[in-house]
Amino acid sequence: MKIETFVKILGADFYAGVPDSQLKALCNYLINTYGTDGTHHIIAANEGNCTALAAGYHLATGKVPVVYMQNSGEGNIINPVASLMNDKVYGIPCIFVVGWRGEPGVKDEPQHKYQGEVTIKLLEDMDISTYIIGEHTTEEELEDVMEDFRGMLAAGKQVSFVVRKGALEYGGVSKYANGNKLIREDVVRHIIDVTGDDPIVSTTGKTSRELFELRVSRNETHGHDFLTVGSMGHSSSIALGLAMQRPDKKVWIIDGDGSMLMHMGSMALIGAYLPKNIVHIVINNSAHESVGGQPTVAGHMDIAKVAEGCAYPNVISVDTLENLDAALEAAKRKDELTFIEVKSAIGARDDLGRPTTSAKENKESFMKELMK
Repeated sequence: MKIETFVKILGADFYAGVPDSQLKALCNYLINTYGTDGTHHIIAANEGNCTALAAGYHLATGKVPVVYMQNSGEGNIINPVASLMNDKVYGIPCIFVVGWRGEPGVKDEPQHKYQGEVTIKLLEDMDISTYIIGEHTTEEELEDVMEDFRGMLAAGKQVSFVVRKGALEYGGVSKYANGNKLIREDVVRHIIDVTGDDPIVSTTGKTSRELFELRVSRNETHGHDFLTVGSMGHSSSIALGLAMQRPDKKVWIIDGDGSMLMHMGSMALIGAYLPKNIVHIVINNSAHESVGGQPTVAGHMDIAKVAEGCAYPNVISVDTLENLDAALEAAKRKDELTFIEVKSAIGARDDLGRPTTSAKENKESFMKELMK
């Protein structure tokens, strides 16, 4: 179905979301139509954030908002849906558009398998009526469903469209870029030049894929790296839990700006505990690159000052490999919490692969190496 048809049938003029590759047609359409103007479209920090924004929009206008997301974000909406939007509380209507990663019977990455299995059940448990859109869903079918949904929305309920792979299409093209020069894979390479046998916790998406492939190309073990293939936004908390229990190990976090923004409270927690053995690196390309390159708000903020405000004692921002190397070497020597922002370009190799080991194999090899 063409995205223009889908949007017309929904009949909404406000969208808040976290980009998803399965919803790339919708994401690109919204960027090309509205940008991120705030009045009609906001790319938010996480899906719960989107849901609260949608509630505010309804309170201000009386109209029905749309929240879009990957199904992995369902966990983030449970609290605001159940304790704010539900018709037994405030009765705030909302349309959720959910990209169905890990749909049973469809090949996908391991982090999506269980989430895919419980996608519909979680929505039903939240009392959100659901309709699945596939490649062969017709305009007439969607209009009939939307007619039923309008009655539910008028009663203060929430509804959802779960979108299968390839169900929505868009002829427009969106190109995303920034003015930064550093290539993320080069940044990761320079990081592992310094870390040696230290444990690394890397964030969701292309960063972990690049780390895995760099280890392969260098004939190095994967045992030093914990690849956070799911649970976006939590790599720094995983690392904090690890570092607090193993003060004898210097723990490196390779984070991304989208991940950092999704659960930024973890930085406040790290700053409060001041673990001397953590180096927190945020590769900032101001984009959700792993799902299409759509912008984050990191391009409008000073991440280094955020780290300073969270009481990180050593904070530096770099945009050249020379300065990166100097910052990494200094962090390696220091016995004190360090934060490094690395400003990078958007882009990755076209032939970038995925880890060839399972998530459980990664965990086991990482723990085995950590216990030596």
